[in-house]
Amino acid sequence: MSAIAQGIKELVKKSIAENPVMVFSKSYCPYCTGAKDLFDDLSVNYKALELDIRDDGPDVQKALFDLTGQKTVPNVFVNSKHIGGYSELDEAYKSGKLEALLKEAGIKQSKL
Repeated sequence: MSAIAQGIKELVKKSIAENPVMVFSKSYCPYCTGAKDLFDDLSVNYKALELDIRDDGPDVQKALFDLTGQKTVPNVFVNSKHIGGYSELDEAYKSGKLEALLKEAGIKQSKL
């Protein structure tokens, strides 16, 4: 693995570890917007890394694929646990799993 690829992998892992809610996103993606809107509606702070405005965005997306097996964005993590994309996030929200993960991470959220 090249030093650059290793650095990207470390950036991804550090972003996930340091942010209780981490969204790897693309600014023009409606599913990414939906994921961020859900967290906004719940008054949950999150960190978003917009891959389309980063020079290394494709490399970050490859590192995410290597880590999760998911090729698409959004790529959502809560409390360092991989949730998946928008559909999985929405399903977790509707089932109550998201609320439990947020609570486990010590994050308070409002009800919609």
